[in-house]
Amino acid sequence: MILAETPRRKLVTQLVNWGHWFALLNIVIAVTIAAIYILNSPAPGSAVGTFYLFTNWISHIGFLTFFGFVILILPLCYLVPNAKAVKVLSSVLAALGLALLAFDALLYNKYGVHLSINSAQLIRNETQTAMAQFGWQQWGFLLLLFVVWLSFQLIVANALWQRIGRLQKRKLGLPISSFFVSCFVISHALHVWADAKLYQPIVQQDNMFPLSYPATAKTLMAKYSLLDIEDYQQRKALQFNKTINGITYPADPVYCSVDSSKKVLLLSLVAGEMPTSIVGLSKFEHHYLLQSSLEYGITTVLYGLPELYHDALQKYSPLLLQIPSSLGLNVSLYLDNTKNQQLRTYQQNWQQFKQNLFNASSNLSVGFVKAEQLNELLTESVLSQYQVIVTNLVAQNPLNNSLLTNISVNKSMTSLEDLAPTALHLMGCAAQTTTYSTGDTLTQKSKLNYIVSTQGSKVLLLTNEQRIEIMSNGNVRVFDLNTGDEAFSQVNTNILSQGIKHLSHFSAKRSNKPYK
Repeated sequence: MILAETPRRKLVTQLVNWGHWFALLNIVIAVTIAAIYILNSPAPGSAVGTFYLFTNWISHIGFLTFFGFVILILPLCYLVPNAKAVKVLSSVLAALGLALLAFDALLYNKYGVHLSINSAQLIRNETQTAMAQFGWQQWGFLLLLFVVWLSFQLIVANALWQRIGRLQKRKLGLPISSFFVSCFVISHALHVWADAKLYQPIVQQDNMFPLSYPATAKTLMAKYSLLDIEDYQQRKALQFNKTINGITYPADPVYCSVDSSKKVLLLSLVAGEMPTSIVGLSKFEHHYLLQSSLEYGITTVLYGLPELYHDALQKYSPLLLQIPSSLGLNVSLYLDNTKNQQLRTYQQNWQQFKQNLFNASSNLSVGFVKAEQLNELLTESVLSQYQVIVTNLVAQNPLNNSLLTNISVNKSMTSLEDLAPTALHLMGCAAQTTTYSTGDTLTQKSKLNYIVSTQGSKVLLLTNEQRIEIMSNGNVRVFDLNTGDEAFSQVNTNILSQGIKHLSHFSAKRSNKPYK
């Protein structure tokens, strides 16, 4: 008896073979798209970290794409009897899947988060904003872009189908699959080692790619006495490794004009006791002092950036002073004993600073004063002519600080990083604050529902209820914002990732661009 292969079985075999090659091509495309994650993340900083990045990039993105093929396209090869229908459906699924990956990559590039339930509110807000701004031309362009992308998938699908016989003769399946499996095993083995050793160049990559859950084996290693878990926890709590060694300031060129009729006074108390109230100024309670020293607080006020960047900022003039001065406005700065050479141009002695303020000849006055000097400056005349912000840099309890001002504060929480962008905004500068500061304007509601900064070796993230301390190796401690007691509760990792991404915006990953 002669056993012949049925036409249906022959078609299924061809479709399955075609599907594997179609999946391989889309793996290559997906890996290329995923390069966006790498280009917008800090470099590993070591050969081992770079090798892990390569193997994890190839294997993880390859696995996600192949997994999508197995659950979405492979069943079609067995269930749909028409080859043309399988190719069309597979092309649509592949186009949608890669478009979703590209959207996630762009979301990570801008906000440091991936598509998830936790980021749904952020995506919804951004979508509503985009839809409100889009006209029919933009929608037409997006539709055309997807049609082109889908057409490319259809062309590739047909080209592979026509050449499936020749491709099968090349016997490339085993070496290709071996390469991806090797990358998968190596990347996870390296992560197990790095997690046990707290090797920062590898551990810092944990949230880089979507749906990434790299292997760890602390419990298993401790069980067989290969890891001292107590020593591990201690080293994890103490280890810190700065990954940002330089700065791009501003992050992009700053273009704005200022209003010569505006007058702004920004005062920071550096000695003495902050008055609980001043006639003519309102008190805002939810203001937080997160810097670890007075010097860091002064630099944060002037530059609007956390102390993570302060060493690198010494060669830059603060845009808070430079922009209005370069546009012809009178800028006054009172600051004793500064080591920053960039501030000497604007610096005045106490009598000059006070006289310019009382004469209302200064458009922007920034003073770091003692308590008695503060009382001397805040006269009825000054308060009537200037938009005033007063903050304290020597608070006994930095998490129970206050801010005095005669402007309307619309943010729910504020920090020192908000002062520089607020002063420039009050003077009429409409430039995006993200180009020169990690803070935001006090008079406008912020898109972020938290405050993020650095303090010594820690990243601090404050929500309405919690103070979260993050070491650079990923160790996290949570405290109740009101009582200061440690809270052993779950932390939203998307918010942490977004906060750290927000801080990294000014890291030196590109050449410096001058402001204009």
